[in-house]
Amino acid sequence: MAPKKPGRLVKAALEKAAEKVTELVNPPIPGAPNSEPPQLEEPVEPRGPLTPKPDQTGPETVSPTGAPTGAPKLAKGQQGEHLTTSAGARLYDTDHSLKAGERGPTLLQDHHLREKVMHFDHERIPERVVHARGSGAHGVFVGYGTAANVCKAAFLDDGVETPVFVRFSTVLGSRGSADTVRDTRGFATKFYTREGNFDLVGNNIPVFFIQDGIKFPDIIHAGKPHPDREIPQAQSAHDTFWDFVSTHTEATHHVMWNMSDRAIPRSYRTMEGFGVHTFRLVNEAGETALAKFHWKPKLGVHSLVWEEAQMISGADPDFHRRDLADAIESGAYPQWELAVQVFPDTPRQTFEGIDLLDPTKIVPEELAPVQPVGMLTLNRNPMNFFAETEQVAFHLGNLVPGIDVTDDPLFQARLFSYLDTQLTRLAGPNFNQIPVNRPHAPVNDMFRDGFHQHAVHAGVAPYKPNTLDAGNPFEARAEDRPLVEVAQPLPKAVKVRQAPTSFADHFTQPRLFWQSLSPVEKEHVVRAFTFELGKCYEQAVKERELLVLANVDSVLCAQVAQGLGLPAPTATGRPKKVMPSPALSQVGRTWPTDGRMIGIVVDPGDLDGVRTVREAILADDMVPLLIAPTGGPLDGDSGLVAQRTFLTARSVEFDALLLAGSPPPGADAVPSRDAKAGAADGAVDPRVVLMVQECFRHAKAVGAWRGGRAALEAAGCGTGPGIVLDDDPSSVLKKMTELLGAHRVWERFPAKVS
Repeated sequence: MAPKKPGRLVKAALEKAAEKVTELVNPPIPGAPNSEPPQLEEPVEPRGPLTPKPDQTGPETVSPTGAPTGAPKLAKGQQGEHLTTSAGARLYDTDHSLKAGERGPTLLQDHHLREKVMHFDHERIPERVVHARGSGAHGVFVGYGTAANVCKAAFLDDGVETPVFVRFSTVLGSRGSADTVRDTRGFATKFYTREGNFDLVGNNIPVFFIQDGIKFPDIIHAGKPHPDREIPQAQSAHDTFWDFVSTHTEATHHVMWNMSDRAIPRSYRTMEGFGVHTFRLVNEAGETALAKFHWKPKLGVHSLVWEEAQMISGADPDFHRRDLADAIESGAYPQWELAVQVFPDTPRQTFEGIDLLDPTKIVPEELAPVQPVGMLTLNRNPMNFFAETEQVAFHLGNLVPGIDVTDDPLFQARLFSYLDTQLTRLAGPNFNQIPVNRPHAPVNDMFRDGFHQHAVHAGVAPYKPNTLDAGNPFEARAEDRPLVEVAQPLPKAVKVRQAPTSFADHFTQPRLFWQSLSPVEKEHVVRAFTFELGKCYEQAVKERELLVLANVDSVLCAQVAQGLGLPAPTATGRPKKVMPSPALSQVGRTWPTDGRMIGIVVDPGDLDGVRTVREAILADDMVPLLIAPTGGPLDGDSGLVAQRTFLTARSVEFDALLLAGSPPPGADAVPSRDAKAGAADGAVDPRVVLMVQECFRHAKAVGAWRGGRAALEAAGCGTGPGIVLDDDPSSVLKKMTELLGAHRVWERFPAKVS
């Protein structure tokens, strides 16, 4: 190569100096996801990997024994312009698994699917790649017998009691993340039936981001923290998530649910669960039907408000875990009804024009009623978190007679993925011998040896057929009720990486969800989109997602665009008309108040009223927490003890607040002792005032009697919806409990979106 001429060197130096001056005058805002900004449209022209950002560098390229190699630091990174297998073969499609026809089952020979998902399954040691942050409990399921006409599973028979273990979880965060982040929640149930374990592994959202399991590594990689900085933790409010979902629009329906209140539940106890996929059920006569599973909480479906969720993440990151354990310990056992939507098992596997094999679609409950088939009650906390909650292993392939899989391509990939994951996470193939995973039915599987083999096997012939062990174990006959796959006919087809055309509509059901929400819920969706996209660095990502929203609903798009300070684009097509589904809204009904937390600000001069209210709250199966200037007994003979102080209490812990008085500033109500105190220059302790203001702002009911009115006045919340005033403490509690049945006083803040 010819040496550069001196003139060129001088020119290059001057240009570099000018760039440096410009950078000093206009320094870049830190946080850009990559070294180049993205373009609005998805790139299609092949090019090599981007260079790292200026603040990034790789490790020194030395040999395993420390000898310098002289290779550039980028030599260990990804190379080339094209997507390949790990062996270097170029791939033409990574969005569809290889199936027997576009609607057929996924083929075992799909090496790319297996390699991609297998590698993803083993990315974390030892915590779960997804659903790492979890809480669990033991319980019992009692069948109603109402499913007999469609399903022969014995655990659904009338009065049959089946032990269960349930694990709730968030998806994106690590084991140490907070509970109340905006995220999908896992709802996984292990039934220890007499016919073997049945694992119903679902979520609190009935649809998923993707239609084909081969895309699962992509959506999780996009949602997880950025790989360069490992931030943000347990959040979707960042560029990689929105970059993916704005280009992969089949995610739109799940995104709508994730931006709704469903993604910030008040409690695991007030959270719906869904099996997500369509299952095939078989009755005693051998007749089949298609079905979707639902968990309906007896306490109703309730959520936090966004500011409250953020505050809890700092004040009590274990909020949901603590709530579940405390409820069980106090005897307020959480309950859910298991219910099914049933559809005819037709060759097309559709219902009312909805493709039942598409995991991004729901069937509105108004079209297919949800029919209860049993009751789940959680009544026992784990004795050891690691041994039980952490080591429990779920698998969609754990089925029982009467329940079978379908050809949903996400379902098919999960059948491989869950089993594969346990091999690394639980260090070998014998994970079902861990106590929490052991079936409550006889096991004779002929599996031998391997890591952590706890069984001490007798016999010499772990093979079939054999005579040395007298033929044992024997294959089950029809009268023994074996697990038999439904002999489902397959269409004449060719091997393809392709999705059915019925999977192509990505906007009608998100529009259905949006139009089914109440005005206040729509406000929350608008705020969530605005907040999340406002956290993105790249303008092109925001503009691309606005175009997605335009295809969902013009009002939604316009409101979010206004919040982002961007023009609202027009839809690329004419939106289809939809019929709203009232069942999708959380607002408008009343529910039991069992297990709700009631804060009571104590006035030492009126302990009779406090005692009366406290006893009534306990009688109604709610939990009273007394809040006083200091902890300990409130006097010498009442027996009342303060569970919280003005220093330790925060409004987000309570579902409603009662004011038995307006206590003056405590001795520690100074900023140097408690930052919540601010300037303690009023007649009421400023921390009580703050507590009232936060409850008011979060649309919670607040009640007061006699001396408690002054605290309401000091907070500027003396009147309005959800403010209950009376001289009789029992009357205040009664009115406030009625309000609490609706969860929040939403009418306090009228919605702008109709």
